[in-house]
Amino acid sequence: MNRSERHAAILRLVRAQPLSTQAELADALRDEGHEVVQTTISRDIHELGLVKVRDRSGKLVYAQPEDSGYNEELSDALKRWALAFEPSGRLVVVQTPYGYASAFAQAVDVARHPHIAGTIAGENTVLLVAREPVSGAALVDELRALRLKGAA
Repeated sequence: MNRSERHAAILRLVRAQPLSTQAELADALRDEGHEVVQTTISRDIHELGLVKVRDRSGKLVYAQPEDSGYNEELSDALKRWALAFEPSGRLVVVQTPYGYASAFAQAVDVARHPHIAGTIAGENTVLLVAREPVSGAALVDELRALRLKGAA
């Protein structure tokens, strides 16, 4: 199985059943006849941007970011508080109204965007750190698109 076939199988499996660990995901792939090792699964999870969300029973399971609800929450925070973006390398500086940087950073952290490793907030400035290999400029493009989502 090549990488794209394995990625497709992983995406299908995390949508079809609750998988909480890399071992469970590897077992599910093996049940379908795909031989994989833990390091490959770990890399695939990172490359696919899978996140952990709570299922109906409260158990943490793997999901695609678009299945986690982060887009809507992050979109709302961007519309409400993000005034300007400035990329620099793998970083993005976001300007907010005075006193709202912490609230914006918290919304970003809660959203668990797969391309954002973390945030640092001041009074009216938030520093976003992009995950490799995403550049700050690419992250700004994505955030601007999310901010416009649902706008007329």
